[in-house]
Amino acid sequence: MAGKVIEVTDETFRVEVLESPLPVLVDFWAAWCAPCRMLAPVVEALAEEMEGRLKVAKLNVDENRETASRYGIMSIPTLLLFKGGEVRGKVIGYRPKAELARTVESLLA
Repeated sequence: MAGKVIEVTDETFRVEVLESPLPVLVDFWAAWCAPCRMLAPVVEALAEEMEGRLKVAKLNVDENRETASRYGIMSIPTLLLFKGGEVRGKVIGYRPKAELARTVESLLA
């Protein structure tokens, strides 16, 4: 995992995501999910480009079922954008980097 992307768990989600002063993009994923593996470099690139404006985190749904269930994650990859501890946007499935960046920018505005 890239240095700019953090791994969150059921135990660290509240502090790292909900209490973060920065907006947080959370990638809900699993190791067996091919589209998740395709999306990983896109998410890592966004983390690099938006450093200081956006925190990027990954949550493995197989290892952290409580958080995945709490947010109704039914298919992966799912990206949720949290701002001020609340979900402000959702993207389901793979998206090219340019499209995902536009979506995130619009949600940050």
